[in-house]
Amino acid sequence: MTRLFTTVSLIALLAAGVAVAQSPPTGGPPPSGGQSSPEAGAPPSESEDQATTASTWPIAYVVSVEVVRGGHGGRDIVIAHGLTTSGGWSQPRLIPITQGKPIDGVLDLLFEAAAPTSPAPLGTFMDIDAMLPLGHDHPYKAVRVRSATNALNLKEIPGYHEVRKLKNDCTKCIGKYFVAKGATAPAGVPADQIVKEEDLIWHVRVIKPTEGIPSYTLDPNRLTIVLTEDGRIADAAWD
Repeated sequence: MTRLFTTVSLIALLAAGVAVAQSPPTGGPPPSGGQSSPEAGAPPSESEDQATTASTWPIAYVVSVEVVRGGHGGRDIVIAHGLTTSGGWSQPRLIPITQGKPIDGVLDLLFEAAAPTSPAPLGTFMDIDAMLPLGHDHPYKAVRVRSATNALNLKEIPGYHEVRKLKNDCTKCIGKYFVAKGATAPAGVPADQIVKEEDLIWHVRVIKPTEGIPSYTLDPNRLTIVLTEDGRIADAAWD
C-alpha cells in the first residue's frame, strides 16, 4: 500500500468521523420544536435519496457489448463487460439514458456501479458485468453503452462488439518520468521509463512538489499522481 493511498484513506476516515460526530443520537423522542421523522412508507427526502446514490459512479471502461435473443419469442438481453479501477466496486447495472423511442433507433445506456468509499492503490483492474432485459417488441435497432472514459456501439441486434486494445492502467508507473500533454520527454531517458499523459485515458490529477492541495473531493475514476523534484512518479492512487 503506497503512502498516497494511506494519506487519502486517512482523509476519508477523518471526514467520516466528523460526519458521525455531528449526527444526532438515535432513539428517543425528537427534540422539542424539531422536525419529526417521516411516516412509514413515505418516499425518501431529496437529501436521503442523494445519500443512497452518492457512491454510484460510471465504471472506468467498457470492454464489450452483446445482445442475445431468447428463443420462442423470448426477450433480448443486453450484456456489457467492463473494467473498474479496483476490486472494491459492486452492484453493477445498466441505466437507460434514452427516453421513449429514439429517432436513430439507438438505446443509450450508462454502465455504472457502487464505487469504493475510500481510495484504492494501483493494481490490476477488476472485470465487471451487467445485464439488462429489454421489453418485448422494443423499438431499438442498436445499443450504445457508455463508461466514464469510452462508449461502445453495437450496431446490430442481436450481435456482439468488443474493444481489443486497452489503455495503460498505470500499474507500473511508480519511479518513471511523467510527461504532461504537450511537454518534451527528458533527454537520454529510455522510452520504457516514461509515462505520457496522452497515453492515459483516465482523468489524471498531478501533484507537483511545490504545490498545495486546495481540496480533496474523491473521484474513484481519477488517477492522482505525486511527482518528485526531478519529475518522476513518486506515488499514485485511484482516489
